[in-house]
Amino acid sequence: MSIEPIVSQELDGLGFDLVELRRGGSRARPVLEIRIDRRDGMKVTIDDCATVSRALEARLEADALVAEQYVLEVSSPGADRPLRHAADWRRFVGRRATVTCGLLAGGKQEVEILAVDGEEGAEVALVRDAKGRDVHVPLREVTQARLAFHWKR
Repeated sequence: MSIEPIVSQELDGLGFDLVELRRGGSRARPVLEIRIDRRDGMKVTIDDCATVSRALEARLEADALVAEQYVLEVSSPGADRPLRHAADWRRFVGRRATVTCGLLAGGKQEVEILAVDGEEGAEVALVRDAKGRDVHVPLREVTQARLAFHWKR
């Protein structure tokens, strides 16, 4: 059973979006890693993570959706946040992202997001590759995308 819709519903009621949900650990001690984002554009705080964690714990345990011994980790999306939805791509126009897509040379490249157009479900991102070429990438063709993060030296 997928818990993602339940987690999304709980977050929605608290004013947060689910950015990423990963399951790991073992059957006896599962680990749920949940990355959240605020809808108001502000940065996710430690208090936000604590609020979400308490609400999710109550829901997961009440509905018996997790094993008795589990680990729940709630955090911000981080500097290399995934881009899962067209809204994510639109929000980060002008930023660089590492994109895995068969339409890009080599199948995976770091690109600059220039624009996102198209109707819902058929959105296309205009990106600039490392050689300065503009490429139209249908988002449905993207298998993975994350904001690129580079440490300043």
